[in-house]
Amino acid sequence: MKKYNSLAEIQALLHTKQLDLPELLNYYFKQIETHQHLNVFNEVFFDSAKSRAALVQDKIDKGTAGKLAGMVIGIKDMILYKDHVTSASSKMLKGFVSPYSSTVVERLLKEDAIIIGSTNCDEFAMGGSNETSYFGPVRNAADTERVAGGSSGGSAVAVQADLCLATLGTDTGGSVRQPAAFCGCIGLKPTYGRISRYGVIAYASSFDQVGTLTSSIADAALLMEVLAGADDQDSTVSRLPVPAYTDGLADSRPRKIAVLKETLESDALDPEIRSSILEAIDQFKAQGHTVEYVSFDLLDYLVPAYYILTTAEASSNLSRYDGVHYGYRNTEAKSLNELYKKSRAEGFGEEVKKRILLGTFVLSAGYYDAYYQKAQQVRRLLRDKIELLFNEFDVILSPVAPTPAYKIGENTQDPLVMYMADIFTVLASLTGVPAISIPLGNNVNGLPLSLQLMAKHFHEEVLLSLSNSFMDVTSAKVQ
Repeated sequence: MKKYNSLAEIQALLHTKQLDLPELLNYYFKQIETHQHLNVFNEVFFDSAKSRAALVQDKIDKGTAGKLAGMVIGIKDMILYKDHVTSASSKMLKGFVSPYSSTVVERLLKEDAIIIGSTNCDEFAMGGSNETSYFGPVRNAADTERVAGGSSGGSAVAVQADLCLATLGTDTGGSVRQPAAFCGCIGLKPTYGRISRYGVIAYASSFDQVGTLTSSIADAALLMEVLAGADDQDSTVSRLPVPAYTDGLADSRPRKIAVLKETLESDALDPEIRSSILEAIDQFKAQGHTVEYVSFDLLDYLVPAYYILTTAEASSNLSRYDGVHYGYRNTEAKSLNELYKKSRAEGFGEEVKKRILLGTFVLSAGYYDAYYQKAQQVRRLLRDKIELLFNEFDVILSPVAPTPAYKIGENTQDPLVMYMADIFTVLASLTGVPAISIPLGNNVNGLPLSLQLMAKHFHEEVLLSLSNSFMDVTSAKVQ
């Protein structure tokens, strides 16, 4: 069976009976088995997926199927699915069975998607390479000696290696966009508050956002239509109407694009990425868009502010994992205090413990004003700065990551190098604006390259339509 790159392609075959869902599902099961060495799935939901496939196929035959009928999708192991294991790729939650489903899962099922399994990720989404998972690193299908990116690495490789049609990830500081860039697929982080976080395990609550990884812009747009919108279970979700994103894909009006000059001039940026982005800029100009280079003098403050704020929130969010309520529990402790200490020390991995300690430090008496409060002030400055840019421009363009996928183990001994890899993605996270990673083909070593586009709050349709017209023109190169 050939690789399908869009739901429209699959649905056309389903409706003409050239394909049925059980057959499609079995194809993906075989693909997962063939590619076990990539370590993509923590759990494959064989039984529930098969029963769903039969149910949805019956709906297709009766003409009553939902928008996502035919979509086999994976979900990051941070997203709850009732009666299925959700572990956050951590020993702390190993074997934990979800007692309820997240809002995003309920919306997928309502429109007849089939959830095939939970994808591997960095432990509690804390990492940029998918090397901190309790279940081991995910390997990049383009080169199995290289990382998949993180934290949604399993979600990206699942799409890259054709283990399912699409996946959901979570993006706190680039965790959808960076693995999408490393794996040559499309990664969309919506505006903060566009999609409900109810039933999604928290890392940093004022940053976390569910995002999509797909092979086509059309599928990203359709998933946004299904997933976005108000939710009484999550008070941070916007009640703004959800646009018909798929209808807006044909919008080809000229846009004003700002290129962040410092990002392309950065010494850390790989020359081939720079060259491919410059070619893409020429292509945008050829399509009639206006492109201007602008200065962004706060670049050096992005990563420090991001890590201070997210680790502070993580130290609070992860306090619930104490060996008492649920999760990993040490059985040899002689007192309650010892139970807390041993359960958390043994249940959490090194990176998670490092971030909890850092977050506790910046929130402690004597350091709160010096670190946490200043980081919040920087966040406000960044938001003001980006809003000024969006008063003049429709879209901001930058790289996604400074380099292509690097080798497994290459950066694990130097946390600073690992953290600085987020320098281009955390701007959208700190300011809450939507951002998308789109592929630009491969470098000389066959490793995927990409660029990032950002838009105003709740203007995902601008990102989707601009990306769609760009990829239509450059599709031959991307493939």
